[in-house]
Amino acid sequence: MNIKAVGIVAGVLLASTSAFAQSSTVTGAVGGAATGAIVGGPVGAAVGGIVGGVAGSVIDPPPQQVVTYVQQVPAPTERVVVKETVVVGQPLPETVVVMPIPDDPKYAYAIVNDQRVIVEPSSRKVIQVIQ
Repeated sequence: MNIKAVGIVAGVLLASTSAFAQSSTVTGAVGGAATGAIVGGPVGAAVGGIVGGVAGSVIDPPPQQVVTYVQQVPAPTERVVVKETVVVGQPLPETVVVMPIPDDPKYAYAIVNDQRVIVEPSSRKVIQVIQ
């Protein structure tokens, strides 16, 4: 097995994360493992599976209708402030009220620290911060 080949495959997979953005973590891990196995054997399969899993876990951006809705919804009268920084990929604190998007139940939103954010309702994970 050639360590250099494994490194090249890992680099290519990391560089092409956007190509895997539409995949799920499972699909990314399986695809990465298959590619790694072809190039680097068993160790390549392990490295490829890890890299593919990371690439597959990239969060898809919400549709424009969802972004427009969150931009236009009136802000609540009470301001919500948390100490934590709002970060894409991280869940909002449990103290933040998350509101569903009426026309698309795959998404919800919140206004935190004067930032409008789109979240995944089940995990409360931030998908996008609206600028």
